[in-house]
Amino acid sequence: MSLLARPLRAAVCTVLVLSGCVTAGPAAADEPACGHGRNLRYVVTFDRGTSETSARAQITGACGATTVYYPQIAVAVATSGDPSFGARVGLDRAFSAQAGRLAAQRVTEAKPQPARATLPATDPARVPTADLSDRQWDMRMINAGRSDGPHGSRDVVVGVLDSGIDPDHPDLSDALDRDDSAGCLTGAPDRSPSAWAPTTSVHGTHVAGIIAAADDGHGVTGVAPGVRVASVKVIDDRGYADPEAAVCGLMWAASRHMRLTNSSFFVNPWTLSCIRGDDRGVVHEALARAVEYSTSEGTLNVAAATNEAVDLTPSARSGSPGAGSGCEALPAALRDVVAVSAVGSDRVKAGYSSYGLGVIDVTAPGGETGECVLSTVPGGYAPLCGTSMAAPHVTGVLALLASAHRDAGPRQLRRTLDAQAMPMPCPADYDLTGDGTQDAYCAGYEGFNGFYGHGMVDALAAVAPRGRPDPAR
Repeated sequence: MSLLARPLRAAVCTVLVLSGCVTAGPAAADEPACGHGRNLRYVVTFDRGTSETSARAQITGACGATTVYYPQIAVAVATSGDPSFGARVGLDRAFSAQAGRLAAQRVTEAKPQPARATLPATDPARVPTADLSDRQWDMRMINAGRSDGPHGSRDVVVGVLDSGIDPDHPDLSDALDRDDSAGCLTGAPDRSPSAWAPTTSVHGTHVAGIIAAADDGHGVTGVAPGVRVASVKVIDDRGYADPEAAVCGLMWAASRHMRLTNSSFFVNPWTLSCIRGDDRGVVHEALARAVEYSTSEGTLNVAAATNEAVDLTPSARSGSPGAGSGCEALPAALRDVVAVSAVGSDRVKAGYSSYGLGVIDVTAPGGETGECVLSTVPGGYAPLCGTSMAAPHVTGVLALLASAHRDAGPRQLRRTLDAQAMPMPCPADYDLTGDGTQDAYCAGYEGFNGFYGHGMVDALAAVAPRGRPDPAR
């Protein structure tokens, strides 16, 4: 019998503000008997204005323990070994990505994923020192990475919500803001270096390099050299970004007054970002609240459109149900998020890139097979493709804007970004496979459409709008 279906054992959950479920003899008639199974994490939403004392008491009364409570948005992260915890709290208020994955494994009889190799420590002396800028076609496409191009300010901190940033890479060591870095895998920020450093994935280091790799004549150069990046680890060693980790990352960035965040992920456990059912409502509400709060605190959030090649649906604000149909990528489809699609070196939407009118704000280079985006990885440099690579190009341009306009808030930065993007019309023919069938349909017009939003970002035009440079230079 599975862990989630074990019979309940005789234990009592007493309502203690600062504790979890404790054993206290036979249950009284009005007290629940707490079950014992695998301890799982949950994200729990409460009515706005709920006090921390009340939230903790409700979680404890449902046989759970509170990991953290974010009173600004009335969202908690809790753990419980009771299979009935979600039902006790209310399935419209509690969700566990871990439980969802376990249920999916039972249905598909999926085998556990093999352990991933741990990344070796970077030896700065062994990192190649050759100038690789001639391989950065992506930077030339958006007028970035040039020796005479714009640089950012160290006052601008970008939260890289990802799998961790290598602290010893020579192109990133000076840019890394260790004081503002934190691990968020439990749903609560942990500032210890072991919590935010990468362990099995090169992804976060690659994303960080696109944003802020040093302009030092060695290796690669980022869009906004000079700005700082904080490692906010929300993707675990299996590649999952659970909703509680994403909420923690967004709230941490807001609390540290970061100007920008980059989210090159979508929340799990779903393998697709298409609507699955009512359980997604809790995730939508928690993330929508976190994004809206961080925006109100001065943080602009950028997110990748996902690599699922689906037509995305705009996501409602908090307090409203999620989209009733279609595919809702979170956090990219949320109203306050700058969503980014990807193009290849031919300036055409990459086949893998998701799209959607009213969702995509701008586009940027993400690469295609055979010509991916070169950036930093632990121990050196490597090419990767995806909307994960496109998003940090946009974040880098916004970091340049934030450097040039110190008092600009999220909405002003976003308006400037959109206004200075290079408009791109829908392709006349989007038959990538040559089989006579359109592989996707682009809705909209040249100035705003589902493939490219307002168009291709332009680093130089963004900071010098009166004189858009010649793209051929």
